[in-house]
Amino acid sequence: MSKIKGKNTKPEKVLRSALFRFGFRFRIHLKELPGKPDIVLPKYRTVIFVQGCFWHQHAGCREGRIPSTNSDFWKEKLDRNTERDTTNIRQLKKLKWQVLVVWECEIEKQFGKTVKKIVSHLKRNI
Repeated sequence: MSKIKGKNTKPEKVLRSALFRFGFRFRIHLKELPGKPDIVLPKYRTVIFVQGCFWHQHAGCREGRIPSTNSDFWKEKLDRNTERDTTNIRQLKKLKWQVLVVWECEIEKQFGKTVKKIVSHLKRNI
């Protein structure tokens, strides 16, 4: 488990690369903001969290299921993750940041559509 990366994952890098190609400039993992968002676009006052479907329990996603072995441990651990996510998002919104959550499966299966959705959101908020 210690080998699993928490930041600069492949989905994050792919999304950052696409946003950069569209001309968006951003910061990454700002410690000053709750939850250290994966992508921070200060000009648009928007943060993006790139969530792993398993670790953040993506509802309705095949990867978002709790394992059948040692399920009590995993349920408790993954519930803490989702509670922390909710708290961080709430704090960011209180600070007047717009929060986008992008799921790992969206990047893998619907990359173009996902990027288009983010870009249109950012362009509306100039």
